[in-house]
Amino acid sequence: MSINRFTLQLDEIKAAYAAEPNPTVAVRLERIGRIEKMLAANEEKICKVLAADFGTRHSIESRLLEFQMVYQACKHVRKHLKEWMKPQLVSTPAFLGSSHAWTQMQSMGVVGIMSPWNYPVQLALVPAIAAFAAGNRVWLKPSERSSRTSGFLATLIQEYFHPIEFCVTVGGTEVAESFAALPFDHLFFTGSSNIGKRVMRAAADHLTPITLELGGKSPAIVDPSAKMNDAAASIIYGKLVNGGQTCIAPDYAIVHSSVSETFIQELQNAAQEQFANPEEFTGAIDEHQLARWHQLVKDAVNRGAKAIPLLSPAGNLGLAFMPVALLNVSEDALVMQEEVFGPILPIATINDLDSIIRYINEGPKPLALYWFGKEKKVMQRILNETRSGGVTINDTLLHAAIEDLPFGGIGGSGMGAYHGRAGFDAFSHRKSVLEVRGFLGLKFLGGTKLARPPYRKGVERLLRWLK
Repeated sequence: MSINRFTLQLDEIKAAYAAEPNPTVAVRLERIGRIEKMLAANEEKICKVLAADFGTRHSIESRLLEFQMVYQACKHVRKHLKEWMKPQLVSTPAFLGSSHAWTQMQSMGVVGIMSPWNYPVQLALVPAIAAFAAGNRVWLKPSERSSRTSGFLATLIQEYFHPIEFCVTVGGTEVAESFAALPFDHLFFTGSSNIGKRVMRAAADHLTPITLELGGKSPAIVDPSAKMNDAAASIIYGKLVNGGQTCIAPDYAIVHSSVSETFIQELQNAAQEQFANPEEFTGAIDEHQLARWHQLVKDAVNRGAKAIPLLSPAGNLGLAFMPVALLNVSEDALVMQEEVFGPILPIATINDLDSIIRYINEGPKPLALYWFGKEKKVMQRILNETRSGGVTINDTLLHAAIEDLPFGGIGGSGMGAYHGRAGFDAFSHRKSVLEVRGFLGLKFLGGTKLARPPYRKGVERLLRWLK
């Protein structure tokens, strides 16, 4: 599809938006309801195409981490949309007398969404729900790496929506580049930092507002005061669910040397307890991803790291990649320089809090941070002295499941946020409005009249009064 065809298609969607720039609450909720019905009617089929893309992916994992997030977003919007859409009164200074000021939320137009392959349903539909809630039209470009799911999702959306409401375009790198270069009213991208930079450059040509949901190296900090088995079980779940292919998965762990051996043993116990069944361990999205995991481990071991299997080989011989922890990892190893995005957990031993905080702050700002422990003063220092997109304390992943918590990164892990009200705000323009009225009902004292030239003593008196 050529860029000219893309442009014509965008013009058609923009024309449809211009004919209905302020859809009612009922229209917005009806569109969101169609997404919900579409998903509910096709859960089993979508689970099958997801499993086909990943090689192995349990239906419960898909229902829990993909579908439930979509249903939750729909439910939250239904409950709060009327309130979000209400104009908000603001106070006016005394010199404006009885003038009236407020902000009102206004839709932007056509929102472009570029969704990734790791959660190809959730990360396509949850931003679309937020965009519809704000009154926009949506054009989706799903990832080509999850080609079966992307293609099936495109077919479903075409069945439930007119393309001038919710349009989908599938394709590879060339299509994605053309898509990112279109003059959307807002562009929403979820993916890697490297691709995010390219998307941002393309959007800059049209000064398109952009939201970037990226990733990064999210630490899991295990304080000596933590209960080791609970911390290990939470970290293993966050690291191994979806085969580690989660943007907020714990990328590496930081532990005190005095508890490192206990922690590793508890990691192995937790991994065996949770993921002993190979049918419940999600596979790599493709051969390129699998090769990358093997390369990360090989590179780390060649630089002196010790690889410790997290699962017993018995019963797991069919796994294409055995989940592993890495000890004594060199700082220049690839696994410490890149986001892991797989079932590999580097473990760093750092014994004092100042060094932990410095270690985190010297790297790119992470999308998520996890802290385990009971010492509230230590927890507060971590919260106050580190920067990350979000935090879960004494567990992993869960902050992203709270609709009232904005989800997004900071610095290299992204810009902008969504989920709940934050998503509605991200795809809306907060318009400021002032209705000028006379002072005490006297029109000649209203607005800018007293400040207009020629500048005489009256303006001097006004300046003294305004101080």
